Amino acid sequence: MSLDHEYKLHLFEGYGIELEYMLVDKKTLKTLPMADQVLRTLAGEDVLAIEMGEIAWSNELALHVIEIKSNGPKKDLKALQSEMFKAINAMNKQLEGSFACLLPTAMHPFFDPDKDLKLWDAENSEIYASYDRIFSCKGHGWANLQSIHINLPFYDDAEFAQLHAAIRLVLPLLPALAASSPIVEGKTGPFLDSRLSYYLQNQRRIKSIIGEAIPEAVTSQADYHEKILQPMYRDIAPHDPTGILQHEWLNSRTAIARFERHAVEIRILDIQECLAADFAIISYVTSLIEALISETWSVRSAQHSIELKGLREIMDVALNDGLDGVV
Repeated sequence: MSLDHEYKLHLFEGYGIELEYMLVDKKTLKTLPMADQVLRTLAGEDVLAIEMGEIAWSNELALHVIEIKSNGPKKDLKALQSEMFKAINAMNKQLEGSFACLLPTAMHPFFDPDKDLKLWDAENSEIYASYDRIFSCKGHGWANLQSIHINLPFYDDAEFAQLHAAIRLVLPLLPALAASSPIVEGKTGPFLDSRLSYYLQNQRRIKSIIGEAIPEAVTSQADYHEKILQPMYRDIAPHDPTGILQHEWLNSRTAIARFERHAVEIRILDIQECLAADFAIISYVTSLIEALISETWSVRSAQHSIELKGLREIMDVALNDGLDGVV
């Protein structure tokens, strides 16, 4: 069941929000690889996702992770927060029968990916198997990371260029705002945003898939294909002879173009411990991007000219030091 609804909206006419949660034992908080069972119970059959009114639930690579998302783009973030709050409560109620519950936060504090990871093995499992074969998914960067995804729409080439340029400038600062993963395997790690630090290492075998994490400056959709997508497809091809991974979602930058959805998807944010905190961050980030597009602080030509190297340096400061970082 596909949830990639095709809408063409203008800038800020709607928002697509996705939140990842772990399925854990309610008493011990040990992860439970049961996302397939949960979706089967909801749908009455084996499915990748199920639409339930204004929201939907879907699978992820790891069997212990389930995702809640808006069922298509929504204009009213406050109303969407309310719908998701009700859906999360309903899911926790249902999980009581299995002595399970949803666990938020960006990383499980004592999860061991070498021992506890089980990959999704139902429909579309060949995609996840390909990732595992090429990159080996036995690691925190694949198995122990949960984030907020914000999909922002664009209508045409001009809107895409404006949106992409503004998002590039915001991305490096966001780890300082949203870092919620300082603990790894029961110990305080070196980073406040450990999730992102592990994520950045996922596909180092094929550098073009993630680049410098912050996307390159582009002036059009065609420019994006030439600078970002085509090198990535070329470099993965020897490892992916059937082309199963050669799609725009292979891109692992912290914001990626989803041309099938007419949107740019922001993927850099740690999920928080509380849904209200998630939506406070979502509202702040979208408002900041909207202000940049309105040229509140800088003209558009200046936004397009910011170099990738400087943006990545700012992101590394935020990753390490959070709000204590100096830019």
